[in-house]
Amino acid sequence: MGFFITFEGIEGCGKSTQVRLAAERLSRAGHEVVVTREPGGCPIADAIRAILLDARNSAMVPMTELLLYAAARAQHIAEVVEPALASGKIVLCDRFTDSTLTYQGFGRKLDRELIARLNALAAGSIKPDMTLLFDCPVETGLARAMARINANSAAREERFEQESLLFHERIRDGFLSLAATEPSRFVVLDGSRSIGEIETMVTESILMRLPAATARR
Repeated sequence: MGFFITFEGIEGCGKSTQVRLAAERLSRAGHEVVVTREPGGCPIADAIRAILLDARNSAMVPMTELLLYAAARAQHIAEVVEPALASGKIVLCDRFTDSTLTYQGFGRKLDRELIARLNALAAGSIKPDMTLLFDCPVETGLARAMARINANSAAREERFEQESLLFHERIRDGFLSLAATEPSRFVVLDGSRSIGEIETMVTESILMRLPAATARR
């Protein structure tokens, strides 16, 4: 089996940039790397992503949102994640089940036990070997996220950015709560530091945990 690393955090925490940088560094070192994201990662899941993140869909109820995430994940696991891990590759995923627990559980206040069951149903036996959590103040993250959205004229994926500060505070608290319950899986990093500083911490964290089985092929 390969090695599954997930990148988590609030909006604008810098995780997507670090996914790209980590992939570049691991690839240069000779590792086989697959970069993916949730929601999305394959055509069907990307189509669901467009529905989920479109601010025009503000009428979407929380249960619909949750079930769409589960549907996108089931397709993504079957098409991308499971085959890549089975072939021994390192998979870097921008968001995974922890985001569902925090956004729909802590944020939307849906039943967390129900969410956990849906996550297990969609992901099957696939669980992260390591999760990097990028933590930063909500105001900092949202300012970054909106700057990115305003710079992108093609697609405005901003349905969550339009939620209240309290909603995003609950999500941040949720992530930190999950990290506290699984310290052996989570690595919490200061997402308010510079990109270079965070990249160094990410690299060190990954190399410390990367098993010999995923060494250069």
